[in-house]
Amino acid sequence: MAKGTVTQKILASHIVEGKQTVNSDISIRIDQTLTQDATGTMAYLELEAMAVDRVKTQLSVSYVDHNTQQNGSENNNDHMYLQTVAASQGLYFSRPGNGICHQVHLERFGVPGKTLLGSDSHTPTNGGIGMLSIGAGGLDVALAMAGKPFRLSYPKIIGVKLSGKFKGFVSAKDVILKVLETLTTKGNVGCVIEYFGDGIKGLSVPERATITNMGAELGVTTSIFPSDQNTRKFLAAEGRSECWIEFLADEDAQYDKVIEIDLDTLEPLAACPSSPDLIKKVKELKGTKVNQVIIGSCTNSSYLDICLVSKMLEGRTVHHEVSLSVAPGSKQVFEMAARNGLLAPIIAAGARILESACGPCIGQGMSPADDCVSLRTFNRNFSGRTGTRNDKAYLVSPAVATASALTGMITTPDELGFVRPVLELPEKFMINDNMIIPPIPVEESKKVKIIRKPTLGAPPHNSALPSTIEGRVLIKVGSKITTDHIMPAGKHLKLRSNIPAYSKVVFECFNKDGELSFAEKAEALKKSGKHGIIVAEESYGQGSSREHAAICPMYLGIKAVIALSMERIHTANLINFGIVPLFFNGKKDYERIEENDSIVIKNIDTQLRLGNNIKGTHLKSGGQSGEIVFKHFLNKENVEIIIAGGVLNMK
Repeated sequence: MAKGTVTQKILASHIVEGKQTVNSDISIRIDQTLTQDATGTMAYLELEAMAVDRVKTQLSVSYVDHNTQQNGSENNNDHMYLQTVAASQGLYFSRPGNGICHQVHLERFGVPGKTLLGSDSHTPTNGGIGMLSIGAGGLDVALAMAGKPFRLSYPKIIGVKLSGKFKGFVSAKDVILKVLETLTTKGNVGCVIEYFGDGIKGLSVPERATITNMGAELGVTTSIFPSDQNTRKFLAAEGRSECWIEFLADEDAQYDKVIEIDLDTLEPLAACPSSPDLIKKVKELKGTKVNQVIIGSCTNSSYLDICLVSKMLEGRTVHHEVSLSVAPGSKQVFEMAARNGLLAPIIAAGARILESACGPCIGQGMSPADDCVSLRTFNRNFSGRTGTRNDKAYLVSPAVATASALTGMITTPDELGFVRPVLELPEKFMINDNMIIPPIPVEESKKVKIIRKPTLGAPPHNSALPSTIEGRVLIKVGSKITTDHIMPAGKHLKLRSNIPAYSKVVFECFNKDGELSFAEKAEALKKSGKHGIIVAEESYGQGSSREHAAICPMYLGIKAVIALSMERIHTANLINFGIVPLFFNGKKDYERIEENDSIVIKNIDTQLRLGNNIKGTHLKSGGQSGEIVFKHFLNKENVEIIIAGGVLNMK
């Protein structure tokens, strides 16, 4: 086995092209893939377009966990397609109600030392068992299912050294909030977070998974823990002992940067509205009135989380001005909680039990009232993500959430005199995979009729890159623009298989009453034969892996996004669909460009092939013009993809 960190060892055993030096372009073999219904439908349409008869990975799973509400026919239509295409292509299919993809995959499929590519940004959850798990756009996942390697930059490894043990009600959620406070949500592209130190010995796999899950908010490639005896114990409890392999970093492993966190001194933390890195100590927020509390999501809905909530609520009643909801993360957790009597105290206290799905985390129900605080154990609190404009969503641990639900204000459990109960990982989980449909034999799969209802569209193809971009800046935005800003989820998510319809809500949050929407302006410009351009500041494309944030702008005629910096997954999605990602040379260039200005880039195909500088002409809307120079960081392969108009146009 190769020497070094856990990350370096897994990469060394999977690399098929490139050098193992930081920032070098590499390609790695992908062992497993996962998709969820919000991104998976397009991924399988793309896979079909590649004329692949059966997936080439060791294992691939199609999950339904995002759009489980049946408001109209669209969601159920997509689910029928997903189930039949899974049968046709040789995938496992996890039915609606079986649970959130990351939780279920950790329980039933994840393997230490393997690689996992998922069309969801929180795929790194499985780093909790020592698996190199990376989020990506649906097209990249489709390519992996077709047997193609995954392209990425060889990462820097940031080591997070944990020492000590949790005191009181400090939890894994507070660890990742502390890391977010330290590194923030931007500036971490091309890095992997690897946890080590004596402090990890006290962390169970579900706790580790909480940390790796929310590591997605850092903007890193992934996060990972070693596979050790705690991993072995978890897999044995899941009846999967044969999957365990020890995967540890060497004693002399070198990290590009090291952050140290002493668990002995860590305090309960909260992410304040409206970014996961706006961190305060919970005691600083003491007394803040709370109207809604939701416990769940793929971050904090494990069996141990539900156990803790049940113990804290036993014999108590939720505050009369608080709506408390609890969502177990998987059917396994839900069934165990029901059989072991854990749900009864939760229900008796006045909580509402939600299904095992993403639900409120993506704005699918349980939106808070206007001007009211919502406390959530989720991973994201981007503005409007709850489904309520100008929401006030805080991210906290299950313990803080439960204590606050009892008092009606932000409270730590210590203030109520709680003593943390001793909770142990079960020696054996209840195994009931009756909601997972395994792959069928090849001969049978060939007879499967794939169901395509009328609401199911097709992946749109882009035209080849024009030799000259005649561009107009349709929108200028600031920093930390998320994929939720670009493509809203919630009630609109059911349109994900209908690109013409979904594209009408691109940048909906920036539309102004009485003015043309972004989509209307883009469509009008496209009809005139000119090209739309998006201008942004720092960290453009944060958040979800949803490739619709590239597909829909592409459909509207966007040819370039120009920013000071962009996030990894979104940049890859732009490339995959033929939109040029360009970068300003400094903030002054960003500041000189305004909405409705024109940018003309001649011979852009030639310029992309010749070097990293792209020269253009900037024309102010008032008539003044001047030269402007942008940069690109595309390798030769990505340049050809862009020029062709996207991966689906490549021969």
